[in-house]
Order: sequence, then C-alpha cells, then structure tokens
Amino acid sequence: MADVRRKQAMQPGMFFVAEDRDHVVGTVMAGYDGHRGWIHYLAVSDDHRGTGVGRALVEEAESALRALGCPKVQLQVRPDNSNVIGLYEHLGYAPYEAINMGKRLVVDD
Repeated sequence: MADVRRKQAMQPGMFFVAEDRDHVVGTVMAGYDGHRGWIHYLAVSDDHRGTGVGRALVEEAESALRALGCPKVQLQVRPDNSNVIGLYEHLGYAPYEAINMGKRLVVDD
C-alpha cells in the first residue's frame, strides 16, 4: 500500500485502475524519467484474467507514456511470475539483457 501512496504523490496520472461494476479488477503503474518509461505492478484479479483487462491496462500506460514523448518502455518480471510473460510477449515485449541492481532507501512496515 505504501507504493500506491507514493505513486499518488508522484505522477498520479500514471496510475491506472480497471473497474467492473464499481469493483477494482486491475491496476498498473507507469513512470517516465525523461529517458525511458517503466511499467510497474500490473495486477489483474483472478476472475478477470484472460479477458483483456491486462492488455488494456498496459496499452493505456503505453499511450500515456507516448503522450509524454517517451521513446521506449521497459518492465521487470519476477522469475516466479511466469504467467504474465506470455502477455508481455504478445504485446511486443522481449527480454532485455541487463543486470538488475537495487538499493532500499525506505523500509516499509
């Protein structure tokens, strides 16, 4: 939840929510730093997977990034989240060889 609050404070227009009859069925966050765009945290409820919600959310995020002049977009998939890889490949994403490094600056409770 802390990541959602942070996103609402920074580029809140890049947080997308899909609803079905007033119920949240999917979300995705995007961001642009002037060099590349990123897609983060795509999530679709189990009962809406395979219905196009994930595709629509990714396409909405891409459209918003494109409107900002973003020339390329990247995303990361955790190795244990293999189910989403097929969706991303279908949408034109391909593996990008890089070493992923990170450093935690804030420890969430």
